[in-house]
Amino acid sequence: MSTVEYNCETNGVGIPRHNAAMNDKPRQMHRLGEVRQQQGVSLRSIARRLNLSIQEAREHENPHADLKISDLLKWQAALDVPLADLLVDSEGPLSVPVSSRASMLRIMKTAKAIHESAPVGGVKRLANMLVGQLVKIMPELADVAAWHTVGQRRTQDEVGRIVERTIPDNFFNDSLR
Repeated sequence: MSTVEYNCETNGVGIPRHNAAMNDKPRQMHRLGEVRQQQGVSLRSIARRLNLSIQEAREHENPHADLKISDLLKWQAALDVPLADLLVDSEGPLSVPVSSRASMLRIMKTAKAIHESAPVGGVKRLANMLVGQLVKIMPELADVAAWHTVGQRRTQDEVGRIVERTIPDNFFNDSLR
């Protein structure tokens, strides 16, 4: 007579029950990493926004990590997506409102770029009308800038991060020698 090994345990009163946890993979709890990548946000950037180390942000992104609701709400605010998009177990794109908002943002950037580069005349007036119509539909687009032509430009009022660094006192003395 042969024996068969079963994956079961008793429920406290001697009745065996199947232990699903031993056979199944851990349940996916969220999709923070997927949404972050779909949004085009780097791990370093999200870690800064959440005031976490990169390692902590990576641990949060583990789809099997059981996070507190307060942590999920912080991620939701940092990524600017509905909370449902972080919890839904789907491979599809982001929700319709978020996708629509992203499309409107791209259209506004294009309209502003046309307005900036168009010569004085009809095209400039049409681009200006388009910008006005887009702002009427979605007022938060009013402050959107045009696409950058090369790299990311700063206004003269903005200061780069290089200014935050201090230059050692001996830098100028050593370079003059």
